[in-house]
Amino acid sequence: MWPELPIVQAPMAGGPSTPELAAAVSEAGGLGFLAAGYRTPEAMRADIAATRKLTSRPFGMNVFMPSLDVVDPAAVAAYRDRLAPEAARLGVEPGTPGARDDAYDAKIADLVSDPPAFVSFTFGCPAPDVVRALKDRGATVIVTVTTVDEALRASDADALCLQGPEAGGHRASFANVLDDLPPLRELVPAVRAATRQPLIAAGGLATAADVADVLALGAVAAQLGTAFLRCPESGASDLHKAALADSRFTSTAMTRAFSGRPARGLVNRFLAEHSGEAPAAYPDIHYMTAPLRRASTAQGDPDGVNLWAGESFRETTETPAADLVAALTP
Repeated sequence: MWPELPIVQAPMAGGPSTPELAAAVSEAGGLGFLAAGYRTPEAMRADIAATRKLTSRPFGMNVFMPSLDVVDPAAVAAYRDRLAPEAARLGVEPGTPGARDDAYDAKIADLVSDPPAFVSFTFGCPAPDVVRALKDRGATVIVTVTTVDEALRASDADALCLQGPEAGGHRASFANVLDDLPPLRELVPAVRAATRQPLIAAGGLATAADVADVLALGAVAAQLGTAFLRCPESGASDLHKAALADSRFTSTAMTRAFSGRPARGLVNRFLAEHSGEAPAAYPDIHYMTAPLRRASTAQGDPDGVNLWAGESFRETTETPAADLVAALTP
């Protein structure tokens, strides 16, 4: 059931992944993905239903594994104090940490009852019984990994998505670490030598030549997220889309400042000022910064919001998703 073309649209939680985007990519011969992260189980199901109305072709849903972070309450409280002036300037209060499992059990129960063609996982590997239940219902199960060790721990999956550190958005590592990780073009052959599972390569890919590179290294497809952010079908905010083309933003960096977990975004004021103090506390920091990020977006301030982007963000264009799939295909 692999797509006709070796192009996978990355699941992007928080708004960018819409039924319209996933359907357009799948209709064009690629594989579109929805994102369950931060969505309720009911909203996740509604996204699946909406996508099925737009395409009869296969598409996928990505699920966040529950956070296993052992959080230091004092560090979280100190970071809240640090953000107090930011919140006051925006006229809001920092958010309160909430549930840490992203309604995982309810989402899995829903997906097992009626899954899309593909179900992928981020931040860890699901239990064997979950993988088996999804496979029994005909779903292809993909686990996102960032190292050879993680790949070996995901041996039950039908396929692996290999995420290099060049990727935008959250690092998919099983643990909340900021360690240096192998670049994508080293990771693909290393994992290819360790497993026979099909591999999808992700991280900093932006052109047909990039796609051809990872296919030559042993991947069956390339996954791209940042490349699709400026598509008209993308649900990324206008502020985010504009920032990707704004000459003021010249680089990306990995940060825990917005969510408490490493994620790559455009270097703006908030990232530069707070990355060094942000604790490893996910999704606690995500909840804490959510009101600030919403207010910054509403006030049109790109320096106070997470602008997730991969290292190749300068290659992005305002291109319809179907045309982009065609342009990315070697």
